[in-house]
Parts: sequence; C-alpha cells; structure tokens
Amino acid sequence: MSPREEYLASPSYNLAKQLDHNANSDEQNVSELELGTDTETKNDIGSKGNTGLKGSNIEVEIVPDQNDTSLELTLRPKRLEDFVGQNELRSHLEIILKAAKQRGQAADHILFAGPPGLGKTTLAGIVAQEMGVGFRITSGPVLARGGDLASILTDLNDGDVLFVDEIHRLQRTVEEVLYPAMEDFQLDVLLGKGAMARSIRLDLPRFTLVGATTRTGLLTGPLRDRFGHVSYLDYYPVDDLTHIVTRAANVLGVEIAHEAAIEIARRSRGTPRIANRLLRRVRDFAEVKGNGVVTQKSADDALKLYGVDSLGLDRMDRQILIALCQRFKGRPVGLSTLCVSVSEEPETIEDVYEPYLLKLGLIERTPRGRIATPLAFDHLKLDLPWTLALEE
Repeated sequence: MSPREEYLASPSYNLAKQLDHNANSDEQNVSELELGTDTETKNDIGSKGNTGLKGSNIEVEIVPDQNDTSLELTLRPKRLEDFVGQNELRSHLEIILKAAKQRGQAADHILFAGPPGLGKTTLAGIVAQEMGVGFRITSGPVLARGGDLASILTDLNDGDVLFVDEIHRLQRTVEEVLYPAMEDFQLDVLLGKGAMARSIRLDLPRFTLVGATTRTGLLTGPLRDRFGHVSYLDYYPVDDLTHIVTRAANVLGVEIAHEAAIEIARRSRGTPRIANRLLRRVRDFAEVKGNGVVTQKSADDALKLYGVDSLGLDRMDRQILIALCQRFKGRPVGLSTLCVSVSEEPETIEDVYEPYLLKLGLIERTPRGRIATPLAFDHLKLDLPWTLALEE
C-alpha cells in the first residue's frame, strides 16, 4: 500500500474529516450568510459552479448574474499577446513560459505584486492558458488551516496552475505546509497520536504556484524566496489605458470616439479595472441621456455626474485632500488622525488612496505625518498657507 493510500485509509484521516465537519460551525454559518449578501463574493464563487466550503460537507450553489460574469470574463485577455501594457513583465513571462514548454515541465513559481486592479489575476489565467494546463483559484484568507491547502494540492494534476490571491494573508501554519510543496513537491502528513504518531511524505504533482499580493512587505522571507520569479506591476500610462478602453468598447459593442476613450483613460487612475468600470458607466449615461454613442462631451458629462474629476480623483480622494489642506492647513497629519477625519480605515487609506495621490505628487509622507503639497492646494483652488508659501 502506498503512503497516500495508507493515509487515506487511516483512522487519522477519518477523524480529521469528522473534526472539519463539526468545528467552527458558527463561523461557517456566518460565512454562508456573508456569501449570500456580498454580491462580489457571490459572483466570484458562482462563476466556478458548485463550491464546497472547506471544513463543511455543505455544498453551496450560488447563481450569479450571468451578464456581469460573462462580461468580466470576456474583458479579460486570454493570451499574453493580447495583454496590453507592462512590456517588461510580458517579455519576462514570455521567456519563462516558452522555456518551460520546450522542456515539457511546469513553469517556475511566480509572484505578481502591485496595487489592486492592474491585472494580477488576469496574468495568472494567462499563465495557465499559455501552458495549456488547468487553473485553480483560491485566496490567502480562505486557507485557514493546513488541511485546506493540503486538500487542494493533492487534487492538482501535473503542470496545473494554482493561483493564490492575497497570498500575504496566509496563516503561518499554512505557509509551513506550502514550503515543502513549493520546493520539493511533497506534503508532510502526521499519522496517529502520541507515541504512535509518525510522519510520512506524500508526493505531489509538479504544479506552478502563482501568488498575487498588494503588500509585498508583509510576505515572509522564506515564502518570497521560494518564488522563481517576482514581477512588479506599475500603473498604466494613458496610451495603454486608451487601448484597453477601446478594446473593451469593441467587446461591449459600444461606439466610442477616440477622444472619449482618451478622456476615460486619463481619469482611470492608471488602473484597467477602473477604466472598464468607468466605460460601463459612461455607456449607461450615453444610452439614457444621448443616442448611445460615447463622445468626448458625453464622457465628460458622465464622469462629472459620477464625481470623477479631471485627475481621476473621486469623493474620498478629495476628502483626504480637503482634510489636509483646509482642516489641518497644510500641517503634518498622522495616519490615525487622518482616518478619523475622513471616516475610513487605515488599511484602505494606505492601499487604495495614498498610492495614487503620492504618484500625482498631491501628498507627501514625512516622519511627522502626511502633508499636502502645493499641487493639492492648486487642484482644490485654495490659497497656500503662509508656511508653505514661504517655502515656495
């Protein structure tokens, strides 16, 4: 009997299944309620069909909005040659994937890092598509126990791509299971208890782990070092976003002027996800208030209606700038104080809003706190405080 068959036939395996079924039932009920009310989570899980929750024998079947799901899948490019932007990253991936295919082996583990909405999930799907293998998706917060990850790893086939989103949020115990799986393609399993306990190693298929993170600094060194290639995604220039908007308009069957595509691209914060979202809102506006053709004027009117200004700043961005410029008059402000002023969480400020404001040069981080730059006062059409005026 092989080690795998011995493990599956052992009392420890049956006991683990029973414990997984009974443990944390209250938390699972809460999770099921959240799945029923969170539209985005519902669509993500529903797009994969029937999804079994780890640690439970309950099968959850969620019916997604077919239009939104098919739209999201259609807008994502399937091949590397169709992916727009990130030229250096694309050239690196092309070499890695072609070399792996020529050798007939699975590609090295890959880590994609960068702000949300830049295409990390899309690139993971492209890796699987280019290699012609299966594609499995999960996320760091979902993998609460080592057994959750083990059940996924043992179900993979040779060459499959396992995509772990928000990989920096993996539990340490789960990471320990992942180390030998990434390096040696083996899984450590403990059989029995007490003096009778013994450890065996199960062989895993040679798979490719693709991780995505928005906060590289939170990854542990041992995990980061086990990736064969680390790619950093940056914000997209207006030209690339214009191409993305034009392609999405063609997919959606929207007639759009080139000037309108540029206008949407300029206000998309360098992020394709936001560009596609703004395109859909502008399309709705053009269909309701016009003849369905997206012109530069209709795009400008629609974006003003939705509160997106000429720099792509939304209501929360402007609240942050107003707090720094008006309430604190250009003085340094700590993160916690700023969060209370705008009623937002620190993680959201740091991960979602600050990167773009820093990129535009509207705010600065100093040892004493966040400060607004003269560009922020100019954008809000406010007079500079005398302290900043003296520095100018």
